[in-house]
Amino acid sequence: MRALRIAVSRIALSVVGAIVVADLIAPVLGAQTPGAIRGAVTRSETGEPLAGASVGIVGAGIGTTTGTDGHFQLPRVPAGAQTVEFRAVGFAPQRKAVQVIEGQTIVLDAAMDRQIVRLSDMVVSTASRAPERIVEAPAAISVIPQPLVTAVASTGQVPLALVTVPGVDVTQNGVNDFNVNARGFNSSLTRRVLVLADGRDPSIPFMGSQEWSSLGATLDDLARIEMVRGPGSALYGANAFSGVLSLTSTTARDAAGTRMTIAAGELATRRIDARQAGLFAGNRLGYKVTAGYSTSDTWSRSRTRRDSTDIVREYAPATDSAVAKSRELRALAGQGVDSATLAAIGDRDPLTTAYGAGRVDYYASNGSLGTIEGGLEDVRNETFITGVGRIQATGTRRPWARAAWGSDRLNVLMWYTGRDTHEPEWSLGSGTPLLEHSAMVHGEVQYNNLLPRELGRWIVGGSARSTHMNTSTTLIAPENDDRTDALYSMYGQLELHLASKLKLVTATRWDDGNLISPQFSPKAALVFTPAADHSFRVSVNRAFQTPNYSEFFLHAVAGAPTASPRALETAIESFLATGRSLGTQGLPNELPWNFDAQTRVLALGNAALDVEKITGYEVGYQGALTRRGYVTIDLYQNDTRDFVTDLLPNVNPAYPQYRYDDGGTDVRGYLDAIAARVAALPPGSISDAQRQQLLAGAQALRKNYDALVAATQPLLTTVDGHRTLVVSYANAGKVTERGAEIGVDAQLTDALRATASYGYFDFSIRQASVGSDALVPNTPRHKGSVALLFESRRGLQLNSTLRLVTGYPWAAGIFSGYIPASQTLNADVSYPVTRTLRAFVTGTNVLDQQRFQIYGGSVVGRRILGGLTASFH
Repeated sequence: MRALRIAVSRIALSVVGAIVVADLIAPVLGAQTPGAIRGAVTRSETGEPLAGASVGIVGAGIGTTTGTDGHFQLPRVPAGAQTVEFRAVGFAPQRKAVQVIEGQTIVLDAAMDRQIVRLSDMVVSTASRAPERIVEAPAAISVIPQPLVTAVASTGQVPLALVTVPGVDVTQNGVNDFNVNARGFNSSLTRRVLVLADGRDPSIPFMGSQEWSSLGATLDDLARIEMVRGPGSALYGANAFSGVLSLTSTTARDAAGTRMTIAAGELATRRIDARQAGLFAGNRLGYKVTAGYSTSDTWSRSRTRRDSTDIVREYAPATDSAVAKSRELRALAGQGVDSATLAAIGDRDPLTTAYGAGRVDYYASNGSLGTIEGGLEDVRNETFITGVGRIQATGTRRPWARAAWGSDRLNVLMWYTGRDTHEPEWSLGSGTPLLEHSAMVHGEVQYNNLLPRELGRWIVGGSARSTHMNTSTTLIAPENDDRTDALYSMYGQLELHLASKLKLVTATRWDDGNLISPQFSPKAALVFTPAADHSFRVSVNRAFQTPNYSEFFLHAVAGAPTASPRALETAIESFLATGRSLGTQGLPNELPWNFDAQTRVLALGNAALDVEKITGYEVGYQGALTRRGYVTIDLYQNDTRDFVTDLLPNVNPAYPQYRYDDGGTDVRGYLDAIAARVAALPPGSISDAQRQQLLAGAQALRKNYDALVAATQPLLTTVDGHRTLVVSYANAGKVTERGAEIGVDAQLTDALRATASYGYFDFSIRQASVGSDALVPNTPRHKGSVALLFESRRGLQLNSTLRLVTGYPWAAGIFSGYIPASQTLNADVSYPVTRTLRAFVTGTNVLDQQRFQIYGGSVVGRRILGGLTASFH
């Protein structure tokens, strides 16, 4: 197998090298000196810059989008007569003829008129890894409206831009800690939606989940956000289980100029983001430098109080349901504890994020783009929820780098994502330090071409990934730590036009690595487009999710050690010692597991886990409601099996129930045997009073053990000879999910746009190998949103979004309870003070509704920020 992989890799590298060389030198041979086009796109009624407009040379494959100041650059345009097309959602398209002169830059401006929102104007690339009209996409896909992205840009919270996407869960724990999920079965560290930042996976290597403050870019720097809902492994591989979120940043050319944003407000928030970009070397090269810093207080609260009531007090304003007591051994960074009550005292250290990145782009004469970029983020004091409880990352560095070459036919990508806990993360429940030094290195090549006679298009590609993991034995046992693992893949897609309005899309992918068995992920879709603004879609997809390092190899303390009441233990040990000193016969030397010691709680991985698998069936429609709006409707059913559960007791067969080695007697039987042996002691060996106290002690210990089992449902075991309560992972049966997603977008007037979404989810358990209680979807049955976006002729922008979620049960790891219903209102207002300066006020949860969105997480309140954005070209 290894020899085959090496041979395949060498052949692939040779082919890729030949294609790359040809792609690079072809534009040079025989090419004439090109020219360039630059200009600005504005709104005709106000003269305000129009950001995100598409500008391209018709028939030449050369295009760009306008920056936030409305300017654009088209370098390396062939000399001669050219036609430039301007397109923007909600505006009438324009075409302008221009004569390009060799070696000269032509200035061409455009003022665009408002028009109805048309589906045919929207072009997406995530569903097929190639540009196509959204109505022809073979999957349910949403494009986030630019006004919504701009509205939350000052917060730095990327997931807030997704709250209007139908069927998507956006749950928040902290200022920067979110979970983004689609179509059910959420968790405290969900990773069923694959997130790609310009094709790079920025997830935490150990857990596979997202660290949203470590993306390497702000919302101000994102040119486009697309989200595909539903299984996507056929093109994207492991972990594109429920969807793919694609974040595309601006190129150096599109961002040319200077931009700076400053913001401040509630939670003692202060934030600054800056960007400088430009072109040089005759517009053949571009550069972009970004940097930023933010600091704020946190919604997280310490839970160290001796009486374990901190979480009860914290949740009191957020729920009417009973909240179970729990206690953590460590306070949040910056705080101490009161010696008497153990309540946290002092000020919490602030959350801080600092980032910097640099990028260089090379623009080839045929429109190809080469990019080299890299950056570093430093994140401090964010608290996030895991299966073993809350973790606080006191100091984490996230280095990254990316190199890419993209053309009409060939795309080559290499990237690196690292994570270094230069200060320990702390498990607040157990008080133990945790370390992670990890790196992912990924290489990928993709080639596409058209079929003869425009019958369709084909795409092939392959990738290889190496992941190194070292936790210094704080999260992984020594025999499994400091490891490097590989993952290889090949994929292909065929788009075949069966008729002028009907196309078939088929794809398949093969993935293999040393941690998983080979996986095949096929898909097929039929797309019928009877008119430009209407389409019907039927599809079937298979996807998989690989267990992460935690699920395979975790070995960590999961909570505070527990013990029986000390007075009872002392009394029993004293009497047993007295009995032994009198030479009594028949009493054991000690209770099981040395009962006078504490019980460890360990979270242990399961190396025998299989991948999660899903087969999704989907029917969808997109169409124009009227001349001013459109609707999307998607119905789906997912058959899912081999769920990897959250951490649960008694699910891993490698850690069976402890049994006292005395004829197979279990713990309860052993405690009963103690009482029987005490009752059978010969008269006079101990006093009647001692006998009664021993019997009462043994009975009380039996009752205490029964209460422990009834309360937590564990089956204790032994690990390394010590009494231990083990929580672990398992594959958990089969589930059928079904749901509906509806989205509406309407231009109510020339100035007012409205969007609305609704999602319905239901499920049934077909097989529950670890008990039905382990399979909780952690998602509401109903959720929806309504957004209003207003822009006056003078440039005043008013946006508001109302998010509605019904209540639902939650169970993930050590936390379980009920999430109350919520109605969250976000709003913002901005106004252009000058042509280069815009003032804004942004509010999240402006009604200050106190809610926790992840059980065990923080109660999230209101945050209002105000600031200024300056843009100079």
